[in-house]
Amino acid sequence: MSSGSCWCGNIKYEFDGDSKHVILCHCLTCQKISGATNTANIPVARDKLTVTSGSPKSHTEKHEDGFNLTKFFCGDCGTTLYKQADADMFATVSLVQAGTLDGPAKDKISQPSAELNVKVRQPWLAEVGAAAQKQGFV
Repeated sequence: MSSGSCWCGNIKYEFDGDSKHVILCHCLTCQKISGATNTANIPVARDKLTVTSGSPKSHTEKHEDGFNLTKFFCGDCGTTLYKQADADMFATVSLVQAGTLDGPAKDKISQPSAELNVKVRQPWLAEVGAAAQKQGFV
């Protein structure tokens, strides 16, 4: 069981499944959500993710590729904890933000297996070694 929390600790979650599988996404939406060059996402089956403390707020916007993306975040400190989308490829998963993992789970994160939307990756940012390079989501 892996667990995580927001910056202020008011919202906590846990999930069953592999916390090592990390995918970086460079899409413009992820850049806006994170305020950084990308997000580091751990795909988790939606039915395996449980909020154990607090109640995250949510906000939905249209992704630049046309699907609806909802981010779940702490209303106090603003930390984005996970994302969900209505696109077929994301219908059964939550995308847990790797930086929100706590304790031992954080030590188990491996090098990203893929980088998505590299067509909009910042030009000064090098690709991650053995990670598959995808122009879009597939």
